[in-house]
Amino acid sequence: MSRVSAGKADASAPGRSREQRLRALRLANEIRAARAQLKKELASGKIELAQILAQPPEYVRTARVRDVLLALPKIGSVKAGRILADCGIAPSKTLGGLTDRQRTELLNRFRRDGNDK
Repeated sequence: MSRVSAGKADASAPGRSREQRLRALRLANEIRAARAQLKKELASGKIELAQILAQPPEYVRTARVRDVLLALPKIGSVKAGRILADCGIAPSKTLGGLTDRQRTELLNRFRRDGNDK
């Protein structure tokens, strides 16, 4: 039992300074705010999904594709899941992690169907 505890202590990450934690927290809050704004703009139609897919801004590259699809009007959980399955994209895939084929397939789908109505 003591070996397991000792192993855990050795594997722990080094502590962060207060400044590092605060900087990380500020950055995370900025990213959350920017993503929330993007989702509002997608929902209202001010920005199109094709723009985001073609060149995702840095703050949205780690967002899941499914979450971005859910921000679109008339796309719920079932339809988002169907779109991802049709394009061969895992539900946990991020925008930055899309392959060229997956990105092209999503772009073509939304160009062809508008907002997949």
